[in-house]
Amino acid sequence: MDEEYDVIVLGTGLTECILSGIMSVNGKKVLHMDRNPYYGGESSSITPLEELYKRFQLLEGPPESMGRGRDWNVDLIPKFLMANGQLVKMLLYTEVTRYLDFKVVEGSFVYKGGKIYKVPSTETEALASNLMGMFEKRRFRKFLVFVANFDENDPKTFEGVDPQSTSMREVYRKFDLGQDVIDFTGHALALYRTDDYLDQPCLETINRIKLYSESLARYGKSPYLYPLYGLGELPQGFARLSAIYGGTYMLNKPVDDIIMENGKVVGVKSEGEVARCKQLICDPSYIPDRVRKAGQVIRIICILSHPIKNTNDANSCQIITHLIDSLTKSLILVMVWEMGGGVASILFLGPSLSWEKRVPLLVCVSSSDPEFFCSVREEHGGKADFCPHCSYSHCSGLWRSPCLPPPPLVCWREGALPAQSFIPPLPSPPR
Repeated sequence: MDEEYDVIVLGTGLTECILSGIMSVNGKKVLHMDRNPYYGGESSSITPLEELYKRFQLLEGPPESMGRGRDWNVDLIPKFLMANGQLVKMLLYTEVTRYLDFKVVEGSFVYKGGKIYKVPSTETEALASNLMGMFEKRRFRKFLVFVANFDENDPKTFEGVDPQSTSMREVYRKFDLGQDVIDFTGHALALYRTDDYLDQPCLETINRIKLYSESLARYGKSPYLYPLYGLGELPQGFARLSAIYGGTYMLNKPVDDIIMENGKVVGVKSEGEVARCKQLICDPSYIPDRVRKAGQVIRIICILSHPIKNTNDANSCQIITHLIDSLTKSLILVMVWEMGGGVASILFLGPSLSWEKRVPLLVCVSSSDPEFFCSVREEHGGKADFCPHCSYSHCSGLWRSPCLPPPPLVCWREGALPAQSFIPPLPSPPR
């Protein structure tokens, strides 16, 4: 290891592996290291299932009913790929698709008023959707026609809208769209996680909706793709690309120190050896003193024994709720992917739950609810509105200790599997 490289990359997350692959293809001498014995970093896919249980200190291990552990791949930070998006185009351009297999996600849905509906994204679906009344359907159809015909290089398609100055809120007002339609358009089609986009120029939102429609048109069922063996396959694909062009990979390699000279990075020290470099790329976990925390996301992994009702028994889908909290302005997102005879479901509260605001959210994850397994209740005046599906709630002190670190904001239910490293073990529920 005692030699000089053009670039040293620390961490094998997707971003790091993409950069490593591109630089190797361009003739750079690259050394890629990771302290972990696996690829993917924080966005890795855990397999076998026994490793997931060990990671979150569930000592009893998975039950036999879950089948073979090696048939499971559980993403720690799950995401779907837009079928016509930039990442897919990059995979095709670099031919990393030679190392990967993909499946089409079977559906995209929204959760409203206790029911699940398919996301309408075409003129035909808009007219058939039960999400809207008859007159709302016609207005939404006109909006979709406007978006489909919009060309930022052709002012004739603007219909009085200036893409650089007209806000998205004004565009919605132009088509007289109601709040429910605005919600699923912004969050289920344009895939914004907050409502901040409403007062921004409309061009980006229009392009996002067009991307959704174009991606849906490629495969029909939904606009999303997913790697067959989990998202951890993506960084591994780019790692193979780097290795083909001479990149050197070292897993399970601790980093003792980053060597600085005259205020510049010149190398990395590991296990007594020093590798020198002209450039260093690393994920934030390798330089915690130079990182500013901007927010926090709560993720919960649930292993279900059934598909979710009203999704046409889809083995895979995305469900976006209409629930946007008034304080955090955060969206709730559920992603479902079939694994080994069960369903791995992931609930996001994000993107940046601010503990300083004392988030008034109560989350219940129940694997025994056949209709829908997530319930959210607000707290008013410090009094919790407890979820009827929960036998135990662990959220004491949320409002009474504004100067202390917040407690975990999670409900426990027997049969569900809460799995996240910052959630400590919860006490047993009362019998």
